[in-house]
Amino acid sequence: MQIYNPISPVKTMVKIYPHLAFPVDIGVVEDKIVPYLTKEQESFTIWMKSLVFHSKGCTVFDSKGNLIYRVDNYNSKSCSNEVYFMDSYGKILFTLRQKKSVFFKSWEGYNSTGTRFRLRKIFKILPRNSSSSYKVVMGSRIVDGDQQSCYKIVNRGSVFAIKDGSGRLMAEVKNKLSDISGLDLGEDVLTMMVEPQLDHSIIMGIVIAYSLTKCKL
Repeated sequence: MQIYNPISPVKTMVKIYPHLAFPVDIGVVEDKIVPYLTKEQESFTIWMKSLVFHSKGCTVFDSKGNLIYRVDNYNSKSCSNEVYFMDSYGKILFTLRQKKSVFFKSWEGYNSTGTRFRLRKIFKILPRNSSSSYKVVMGSRIVDGDQQSCYKIVNRGSVFAIKDGSGRLMAEVKNKLSDISGLDLGEDVLTMMVEPQLDHSIIMGIVIAYSLTKCKL
């Protein structure tokens, strides 16, 4: 299933990333055995805006300024229960759906290959201004309490980190600073650093699910 939407030019985008926001050359992508695997630590710019007018969403660029991911949410008046995470050409990489239970809400993401994850907040009584945590369970069969492949999101102020079960850092997201002035570009422009040998499409899917828990898309 593919969703295609015409991308309108947005002048503000130039301020966020100085390069032209065109998709990556499809020939280059096809030449890669694992197109989303990081070979070294890589940085990405996340703009919490859609390139489609009158819609919510986000747009993701790689370190060279290429547009690689997008979310276009047309339900701009309220939080959606289902969101599509796409590549730059509109191919759906992950479908994210909200799951509701008596005690908490969670977001579940899955793709056509069977890769799935579920994200929910870890509820603890914590001191004011302390960090909050979210649990991410990976696997084709997601069962509550399954510890087979668990990640954790630790949120401290404007910075949040994704760690694996052993506590190893996988990715970190924080406000992006201008390369020229060093000034903060605002809450809508983020930098994501992903560690080597990780599938950054899954990492980005987790980041989107985290943003959905806060009703930012």
